[in-house]
Amino acid sequence: MSKKDKDLKAVMPSIMRIGRRFWPYISKRKLLIGGSFLALLVETGFRLLEPWPLKFVFDHILVTETTNDSLKVIVGYGLDPMLLLALLAFSIVLIAVVGSFAAYLSTFGMALAAVQILTDIRGDLFSHLQRLSLSFHIQHKSGDLITRVTADIDRIKLTIVKTILPLFTNIITLVGMLAIMGWMNWELFAISLIVFPLFVFSITRLVSQIRLATREHRKLQGVLAATTSETIGAIKVVQALSLHNQIEDIFQQQNNETLNHGTKTLKLSAVLQRTVQVLVAISIALVLWRGSHLVIQKTLTPGDLLVFITYLKNAFEPLRKLSNQFSEIAKATASGERVIHVLDYEPHVRNYPNAKPAHSFFGAVRFENVTFGYDTGNEILKNVSFEVQPGQQVAVVGASGGGKSTLTSLILRLYDPNSGRILIDGQDLREYTLDSLRQQISIVLQESILFAASIRENIAYGNLDATDEEIEQAARLANAHEFITNLPDGYDTVLGERGCTLSGGQRQRIAIARAAIRHAPIVVLDEPTTGLDNASVQAVNKALHRLTRERTTFIISHDLKAVEDADLILYVEDGQILERGTHQELMRLSGRYTALYKLKNAVNRGENNYAFN
Repeated sequence: MSKKDKDLKAVMPSIMRIGRRFWPYISKRKLLIGGSFLALLVETGFRLLEPWPLKFVFDHILVTETTNDSLKVIVGYGLDPMLLLALLAFSIVLIAVVGSFAAYLSTFGMALAAVQILTDIRGDLFSHLQRLSLSFHIQHKSGDLITRVTADIDRIKLTIVKTILPLFTNIITLVGMLAIMGWMNWELFAISLIVFPLFVFSITRLVSQIRLATREHRKLQGVLAATTSETIGAIKVVQALSLHNQIEDIFQQQNNETLNHGTKTLKLSAVLQRTVQVLVAISIALVLWRGSHLVIQKTLTPGDLLVFITYLKNAFEPLRKLSNQFSEIAKATASGERVIHVLDYEPHVRNYPNAKPAHSFFGAVRFENVTFGYDTGNEILKNVSFEVQPGQQVAVVGASGGGKSTLTSLILRLYDPNSGRILIDGQDLREYTLDSLRQQISIVLQESILFAASIRENIAYGNLDATDEEIEQAARLANAHEFITNLPDGYDTVLGERGCTLSGGQRQRIAIARAAIRHAPIVVLDEPTTGLDNASVQAVNKALHRLTRERTTFIISHDLKAVEDADLILYVEDGQILERGTHQELMRLSGRYTALYKLKNAVNRGENNYAFN
């Protein structure tokens, strides 16, 4: 069996899988969908009536000598021909009006249901993405995930409104027309079906190719979106290093690949439509040739032949549309699979079945033989054990890439250990619910992430129930109140994306205020002063001192002078704690910590001498 045949057989299972996955959302709109479907049946019935007034005009007014009429209309006999003509003309308008109104109700109702369903799906998809483990986000590019939330959902929505809804109408209309055609004349009906096997073969073969091409096209669009997102996010670095030519070359290459696959999809769709058009012409020609002979032999009326050919042409019109609709459904199927892939992805870090809300922490933290690696066999932390008492300050130092940030990420349960366990107040972290655990841990990162919202809102994100007074108190603790009040709109000043309208020191103090307003018993500081000027470092350090007072604090820092007063210093290298103790104890060891400390001091003296000269 060829790959194409296998892929073709996968089309319907994919559609069924998407339908089953989205059924809970669909079932919420049963009444709206049911009412719309009823209107669709009414619309279809009136579409089937459209050619019959013309039959009566031909057989009872224009051509009066009709034999073997397939439908005797008793009400027409004995009526004045002009009156009958007027009634038939009026019936054409009546059929169009009632059919159009039913079509409006069915189209609007189904479209409304589709929009509501996909709005719910998009909301759940966004919520699910926020709760997926960091390991998932590391493995997937942000631009591709943005495409799934936006473009893929829009593709499904557009397909449902403009393709699947007409598809239902076309299928029901087609079934009705075929049934009436078979009832009118079995011979002509059999002739009209001669090209049907060829039609089915063409449809299935081309749709399979379209689906493969579309899937690759959507994949390339995700790569393109990821490149765009990554470049815009790092635009400062791109411009500073004059990388725009290189980035543009990469983007253009990806853009051309996307164009090529998009063109292939369009070409296949065009071939599909033209194939159907030729098959329609062949079928109509055959029926017209044989039907004319039957009219001449007076075994069929001109009106019957007119109705039959009208049905045949109209029957192939849904088939022609079906060919295009199948290609659009193939595209939407690829998008649906991408959405389901995210929705069905189980986060590695999640609430355990028996997890309970955490009590108010005292702040005792213990690592017991903790081993962790992002990938199997690639361990970042190896059999790490240590204990911290409530209120102690712990400094985690060592060379870059040794696992310092990973260690604190485990305390927040951004990841779970591969083996061993972490306890707070003597209880395994996994026995607490995630939200109740993280609400009792404040964090200040090296790169403070602020949102494009007001300063008041950015601080309040640390505690959504905080009052304006508490927000101001947190800002004062963080040495931020003064510069905030000097801004044009004070606390209501709206920041640029990622807080770009503030200096690095100002952003960091807003982040400290956000951490302070949580009143968390455990604080994590990950290189909070790196990259700041001396004045900002002094202001931030004062704020950090107030923030961490009487709280269990983990400090990750390359500035060993800043952690000399820590209650416990952990020297981490290659995922292991090689040395531990106070500053004085480690200096007496004359080991790795001492060597690093002396090296840092020598570097700092060199920098100071260079600046002085």
